[in-house]
Amino acid sequence: MSLNLKTKYEKKIKDALMTEFSYKSVMEVPKLEKIVINAGVGDGAADAKFIEAMSNEIQVITGQKPILTKSKKAIATFKLRENQAIGVKVTLRGERMWNFVENLVNVALPRVRDFKGVSNNSFDGRGNYTIGIKEQIIFTEINYDDIKRVRGFDVTFVTSTKKNEVAKAMLKAIGLPFAKQR
Repeated sequence: MSLNLKTKYEKKIKDALMTEFSYKSVMEVPKLEKIVINAGVGDGAADAKFIEAMSNEIQVITGQKPILTKSKKAIATFKLRENQAIGVKVTLRGERMWNFVENLVNVALPRVRDFKGVSNNSFDGRGNYTIGIKEQIIFTEINYDDIKRVRGFDVTFVTSTKKNEVAKAMLKAIGLPFAKQR
């Protein structure tokens, strides 16, 4: 099934971009290289259980064990020590990436209350796009009763193109619902 997802989405991307940007060869068409999911857990400085809980939730959502992100320096006002765990992140590639895209586009985003589409302004100028998810409970894999605290995380789509317009066309072809321009 996952191979079908990969071929399905890559065909959508190829068909959309070949016509829109007049690429002469299939090899010119940019690809979605990876998806990085990052969750900062500010309360993790006070209690390691929050980081462990978020790590478990990200693992359930993505199907991959996240790594801990640690502070680079000590900041006394935040009661933060150097090398203290402050978040989790996971990088998805291949089958898991396409499974996550399918789940995000077809299941999770439609469950967001008052959803009008994802922002058109979240490109970084290098062809990468970041979505901020406000609540992890939009994913069906999360059991609401097991949640200690409702948290959000960032989902970054890393593409092989350096142009925002091409990246936006690629994400549209995948099915990411962009907000209507005013």
